[in-house]
Amino acid sequence: MTDGKAPHPPRKAARLHHEILVAYRTMDGFITDWAVNISKGGLFVNTRQPLPVGSQVRLIVSLPSTVFPFDLQGRVSWVNEFDNASNLVPGMGIEFVDIDEEKKARIADFVDALRRDLQSPEA
Repeated sequence: MTDGKAPHPPRKAARLHHEILVAYRTMDGFITDWAVNISKGGLFVNTRQPLPVGSQVRLIVSLPSTVFPFDLQGRVSWVNEFDNASNLVPGMGIEFVDIDEEKKARIADFVDALRRDLQSPEA
């Protein structure tokens, strides 16, 4: 269970565990946290104060392979509340929405390259 209401929605893409710096807008301004995994379709932000499910989020994502951060739109798909009964990492799963084809391709390339690096015997 996540927030006591419903299980996580099914994943559309396999996720990879990798820390990525991400900023997102709240009513109080921008907050910087770490995304602890990423897929072609979204990411999970580790935070003790997740936004409510359904919240629209403006994300600034810094991928190591890019010179400038990406400005993306997302929607909170699911939440693990802090101090939850299942002892899951607190945070929120954010699905990318309205992403243009160039950014989608660059994120997919990053995820594919990361997957190859993690599967490498030298890693």
